[in-house]
Amino acid sequence: MNSWDAILLGIIQGFTEFLPVSSSGHLELGKAILGDTMVAEESLLFTVVLHFATALSTIVVFRKDIVDIIRALMKFQWNEETQFVFKIGVSMVPAVLIGLLFEEQLESFFGGSVAFVGAMLIVTAILLWLADKAKNTGKPVSFKDSLIIGVSQAIAMLPGISRSGATISTSVLLGNDKSKAARFSFLMVVPLIFGKIAKDILSGDLSAESTNLSTLGLGFISAFICGLIACTWMISLVKKSKLRYFSVYCIIVGLIAISVSFI
Repeated sequence: MNSWDAILLGIIQGFTEFLPVSSSGHLELGKAILGDTMVAEESLLFTVVLHFATALSTIVVFRKDIVDIIRALMKFQWNEETQFVFKIGVSMVPAVLIGLLFEEQLESFFGGSVAFVGAMLIVTAILLWLADKAKNTGKPVSFKDSLIIGVSQAIAMLPGISRSGATISTSVLLGNDKSKAARFSFLMVVPLIFGKIAKDILSGDLSAESTNLSTLGLGFISAFICGLIACTWMISLVKKSKLRYFSVYCIIVGLIAISVSFI
């Protein structure tokens, strides 16, 4: 992978992380088009680093919310912000368990399986279409909802299943307010990404021998900048119930990916 490829993939990650079209799926399709020759472990590492960049952009966009949460936690009271943090913790459980127990199996999906990505994009499209039909409410995310949304996030570890699309759709279908669903969806992934990066550092997966640090850096920067733009845009789109357009997009890309895989 050269520098321009890394920048292009970073741009893809930055925009598609927050738009409900599967960033991991588009990264795999992008790698396949660019003729990526990285082995599965290196390919997954590059994907995680780009996700780390968009996690940082999430923190920037929601910096006021995060500061308010930290201040509320310092009061050591069972207030709304403290409950929100515990709900985030509950939502992380399914993905952490799947990630620890089936890490090697997950890595095998990040190797350019275009047909699989296409099929999962169609699954994403169905979820988005259903969520777009749901009525907006003022219902907050409950602890039970958090666990169910967490299961959706765990399933979205597969390339082609949009994490934001799956979690926001699940939350909305559970009857939660759309703006609150988007906020919860974007913030719930931040601890997971930081945890994954910490695990890779401790295990030595981010060493200079395992990958090209310069290309990782370029991909990281482009993903971060594009993530800032896309995150702000997506919050507005969810409130306006525009998910059906992304549903159509996912179906088109998914069908093209499946068709190309048989050529």
